[in-house]
Amino acid sequence: MSIKDLEPKIVWNYFHDITQIPRPSKKEEKIIAYLLDFAKEHNLEAKKDKAGNVLITKPATPGKENAQTVILQSHVDMVCEKNSDVTHDFDNDPIETIIEGDWVRANGTTLGADNGIGVAAQLAVLASTDIAHGKIEALFTVDEETGLTGANSLQPDFFTGNILLNLDTEEEGEIYISCAGGKGTKAYFKYKEKDAPKKYFWFKIQVKGLRGGHSGSDIEKGLGNANKILNRFLHSLMRKKYGMVLSEIGGGNLHNAIAREAYAVVGVKEKYKEDIRVKLNVFLANLQNEYKKTDPNLEILLESVQMPSKIINKGVAEKLLQAIYACPHGVIGMSFDIDGLVETSTNLASVKMLENHTIEVGTSQRSSVESRKNDIVNMVSTVFDLAGAKKIVNNEGYPGWEPNPNSEILKLAKSEYKKLYNKNAKVKAIHAGLECGLFLEKYPHLDMISIGPDMTDVHSPDEKVKISSVKKWWDYFVQILENIPEQVVE
Repeated sequence: MSIKDLEPKIVWNYFHDITQIPRPSKKEEKIIAYLLDFAKEHNLEAKKDKAGNVLITKPATPGKENAQTVILQSHVDMVCEKNSDVTHDFDNDPIETIIEGDWVRANGTTLGADNGIGVAAQLAVLASTDIAHGKIEALFTVDEETGLTGANSLQPDFFTGNILLNLDTEEEGEIYISCAGGKGTKAYFKYKEKDAPKKYFWFKIQVKGLRGGHSGSDIEKGLGNANKILNRFLHSLMRKKYGMVLSEIGGGNLHNAIAREAYAVVGVKEKYKEDIRVKLNVFLANLQNEYKKTDPNLEILLESVQMPSKIINKGVAEKLLQAIYACPHGVIGMSFDIDGLVETSTNLASVKMLENHTIEVGTSQRSSVESRKNDIVNMVSTVFDLAGAKKIVNNEGYPGWEPNPNSEILKLAKSEYKKLYNKNAKVKAIHAGLECGLFLEKYPHLDMISIGPDMTDVHSPDEKVKISSVKKWWDYFVQILENIPEQVVE
């Protein structure tokens, strides 16, 4: 069975099309071309701005000319993560989808339902002939996943509507009205290469099998961070007797994903070869006990390797490992205003060896309180400063989206959900970042909500979307569009 056979067919057919189009962040040219061709094929007005954002406009259906204009919005890029044993070129290869019961997933890669299912729903509305609606402005933004640069680059006159439906959340039956703001912190360590010592036991250690996930919506789940787990073991080898030296280290990839895999190439004095194996077995047993609920497939593999030619000078290696150990990761504080909402968090996202003898440690911070976002940024920066990082860089970040208790579209959305399903939708805030905060900076009049179907493990190769929830979400989405009130004439 193909996903094109699923209901509602119009949504799943467009989602299938989207999975066949490579669309990594900052490389969205193919999906942009697809959108512009779609508009031409359906005789719809379309425009593209300098950043690559696309707006496709569809006139109101007969009898709905006086309804308020609605902006439908999703981002076209996707997080590109795969399991290490999977061969996949995200720049050129389509996503292979698999149906398992009530879920759709990909074959060892991210699925791209974040936010491809939202894009598919927008296209379905634009192509439909049986939905009664006012004027539609379908906004497709670029590069949401690596910096929200598409939303940040929007000009104040790109669209005209006052109501915006963001389609980028992951729980059917929940209406989101607020999100956290975020910022990124990167630290750079400069090292000198030294000759690798002789009479050493050399091994590669790998942390694998972790679930990973979204550094916003999954941060409170207690998931393992491969960088922190690997570093915890390496830090334990820093005792003088082992003479530990570090040749390579790396882990994680994206600022908004919890690191699933990490590795290092390490040497210890030959006489401690068996000690290290025993130490690792004990360490692994402890970790598997700690993560038995959240990451039951955790693996730590050790294999002998050939002696490398060079190592990272010991002083920098030790400072790097100490900094990673000390750097906070996870939930920093919970909200006092909304039960169960993470207020502030930080993610130790990646460790990468770059050119010119440089190691980059990437982290990201989030908070729904601006002052606390800045506080955790300063905390993380101070850790790396004390460890002697050569350079620490904080990006501009993005603002949070504050709730609007007087939102008219929220009132409508709550009412229509109750009519459709005879139960109340949950009104919530999300710790993840949405583009809505940036929209509000440039269009302060906007009245916004965010809705989506059920998705799990986004930003990881375990990402999947629930088939039955897509049908419920689509029916609800259409219900909202068909009941948008008329414009108020003053």
